[in-house]
Amino acid sequence: MSSLLEIRENIRNFYSRNEVYLQPLFKFLLALVALLMINGNLGFMSKIDNIFIVLVLALMCSFLPINLLIVISAVFVILHFYAVSMECAVVGGVVFLLMLLLYYRFAPKDALIVLLLPLCFVLKIPYAIPIIVGLLCTPASVVSVACGVIVYYMMDYVKLNATVISSLDADNAVSKFRYVMDGLMNNKAMLIVLISFCITTIIVYVIRRLSVDHAWTIAMFAGAVVSVVMLLLGDLTFDTNISVVATILGTVVSLLLAKLVEFFAFNVDYTRTEYVQFEDDEYYYYVKAVPKVVVQMPEKQVKHITEHQEQDAEMPNVSETENNTTVSEVSDLKEVEQKEEEDQSEQLKKESDLAQTTIFNDSNMTEDILLTRSLSKELGLDQNEEKKE
Repeated sequence: MSSLLEIRENIRNFYSRNEVYLQPLFKFLLALVALLMINGNLGFMSKIDNIFIVLVLALMCSFLPINLLIVISAVFVILHFYAVSMECAVVGGVVFLLMLLLYYRFAPKDALIVLLLPLCFVLKIPYAIPIIVGLLCTPASVVSVACGVIVYYMMDYVKLNATVISSLDADNAVSKFRYVMDGLMNNKAMLIVLISFCITTIIVYVIRRLSVDHAWTIAMFAGAVVSVVMLLLGDLTFDTNISVVATILGTVVSLLLAKLVEFFAFNVDYTRTEYVQFEDDEYYYYVKAVPKVVVQMPEKQVKHITEHQEQDAEMPNVSETENNTTVSEVSDLKEVEQKEEEDQSEQLKKESDLAQTTIFNDSNMTEDILLTRSLSKELGLDQNEEKKE
């Protein structure tokens, strides 16, 4: 777990250091994928179905606000609709205008949702968007989710019925308008998915706001279950031909993506939860404090090497060699002096031992002489010798 946390911190630090370069890159990639997806699914107008035009527009979008990418994508879709019929382009333009007004009124900061939801439909994992939106955004983001669903199903309807729309009587514009409008309004699959995604988003938002442990995980699974149940019930009721296996597999993948988002956005340690209670003059406060899971990154020690140090490291140092030679000579002299001192100390020790031996012998001779004299006095030998003299 600690290694994953280190990877997360490294990714965050890398993004914070290079945010100026990464944001334009991400916008370029998002615009490129969105425009390529539009051309790949529609492709009715060959003049704009050109990789050079797509690259130029994607490069422009990398330096523009992301909301303008929605406008450019809408223009691309309307141009492809115009290649099918003018009436289809008019209907598409009116729908986009209404969606843009609702979008800019309620959720002007949710441009990514409108762009990513059709892409996720193409990747067969659209169920991830309402779950992630409920975790990260507000209930107003339901408008962006609904706009994304409408855009995808409108494109899909025109793609599947382009031949029929083109074959209708060119002089009877009313019939074309009616055919296109009826196809969009009576699209039961779109209505089921739209209602399901909106309700899933609200349920996930409400549950993850609760003051319970693992609220985000509970919200994810609750939203996934609600989404699957509503889609399957809608399919049984209106016979919309929704694939059960694809829905379940897509929901499982969506849960994995939601857990990945939670790991980066809301990773806390519920085992160290603390409850705090205090009051002021007007209120009592009951606070639940859940600490975030953080890891202490190892500190890197950077050694700065100057130009002089590099030159010293590359060129041999003569003074150091001379110093080393001098040190070795001095150490040799010290060893010789130490040996001489040891020899002198040993010689002094021998002389002191010899002197002590000599003093001891002299003291023994003196004691013998005194003892002899004392005995001679006691025996009267000294007096006999004096008489003889």
